[in-house]
Amino acid sequence: MIIDDNADAATLLAMFIGFHGHDTAVAHSGAEGLALASTFAPEVVLLDLGMPEMSGYDVAIALRKLPGLACTYIAALTGWNDAQTRARVVASGFDKHLVKPPDVGVVLDLMDTCGRSHARSRCA
Repeated sequence: MIIDDNADAATLLAMFIGFHGHDTAVAHSGAEGLALASTFAPEVVLLDLGMPEMSGYDVAIALRKLPGLACTYIAALTGWNDAQTRARVVASGFDKHLVKPPDVGVVLDLMDTCGRSHARSRCA
């Protein structure tokens, strides 16, 4: 699942991931992402940090509280790469920090390896 207020970037990333055999869903705001996550039940979430109204940090914290999503793999997907941002990413419960534009190989590796296997190991 991709949650990013940049609709074009989110849609393109979802198409790329879908082309490689993964089911995808896209939301363009934090509130929309939380609502969609409740029904889509993503294994992996790529989450933009700098969104209006509800930051990616707040969304990550809220995702962890949704039934069945406490163990979902959440990767920050952002243009920010300073030490303060990285520390806040960890404090907010993210599993990984990716800088835009992300390396496509890293994204595919996340999709292939960090879904259910991550959930089992994280919440075991």
